[in-house]
Amino acid sequence: MRLALAALGPCGYAPIVPATVASAVLAAIYPLLPALGAEVDLPVTAAVILLAIWAADLAEREWGHDARRIVIDEGAGMAVTLCLQPIGVPTAILAFFAFRVCDVLKPFPARRAERLPGGLGVVADDVLAGVYANLLVRVGLRVLSELAR
Repeated sequence: MRLALAALGPCGYAPIVPATVASAVLAAIYPLLPALGAEVDLPVTAAVILLAIWAADLAEREWGHDARRIVIDEGAGMAVTLCLQPIGVPTAILAFFAFRVCDVLKPFPARRAERLPGGLGVVADDVLAGVYANLLVRVGLRVLSELAR
């Protein structure tokens, strides 16, 4: 069960780019979710981060340090990216691309965060990438809103 959670079910077993597959699946689900509001969204995001750290830590013991199959960290990163964002397809699309770019580029201090021990190191860089991606999504939605006028 803990390994299935760390792999986000079948996502971690994708033959190519499992992290991207996990991010895409999560982005696809997002428009289907109800709007929760900050009083629910913030604690749920925090819980996802803590769950991801725990599951990644356990999975690392089985699969090795930051193994490809561990993609729950993408779940935490996408949760941060989508935290307090409006529900909808444009948000999900922007979030997917913004998070993948930030996760690959790992802007400061995300790359350093990977050096943290265990599951914390697996998840921390994605959470930081999610913070940057969250800001990019906000800018992107603002630009789209202005262009629609």
